[in-house]
Amino acid sequence: MSEPRVEVRRSKRRTRTVTAYRDGDSLIVLIPARLSKAEEAHWVAEMQRKLLRGETKRRPPTKTSDATLLRRCQELSAKHLNGRAEPASVRWVPPMRTRWASCTPSDRSIRVSEHLRDVPSWVLDYVLVHELAHLLVAAHNARFWALVRDYPRTDRAIGYLEGLSAAAGLGITEED
Repeated sequence: MSEPRVEVRRSKRRTRTVTAYRDGDSLIVLIPARLSKAEEAHWVAEMQRKLLRGETKRRPPTKTSDATLLRRCQELSAKHLNGRAEPASVRWVPPMRTRWASCTPSDRSIRVSEHLRDVPSWVLDYVLVHELAHLLVAAHNARFWALVRDYPRTDRAIGYLEGLSAAAGLGITEED
């Protein structure tokens, strides 16, 4: 990714705060008019660093490519399922109408709805563990849930997804 174009806007009304935001490919930095060129350079660098850090937190690499999604599944399988769930493929798919993700045990494929690109990583991890468990147990029975509940944030993630579904009017439930 190339460096964004930086536009500095000085304001006589702004006395203490420095803020920044993205406008397309540009970084707009708002600073007090009284700051020196050296202070301006410091704050531009600081705001670029903060903005980049914030963008990285919002969209970790797991959420950008199928390859990193597959690697994350391998890590979660090793940690929570003794490495027994081995997907052949894991990929992002356009938003599904009734599910967060789906698994086809016969070809060991997992598909994850793009609705989940912006959820916290621990919620995505729960969904991945859920689908990985389906590679071992197809039904939502007691054996399946025992596997899924090895993931420590299961109940919290289910609550998060229920709230997200309700707020967005998606109608997605955990039973799917």
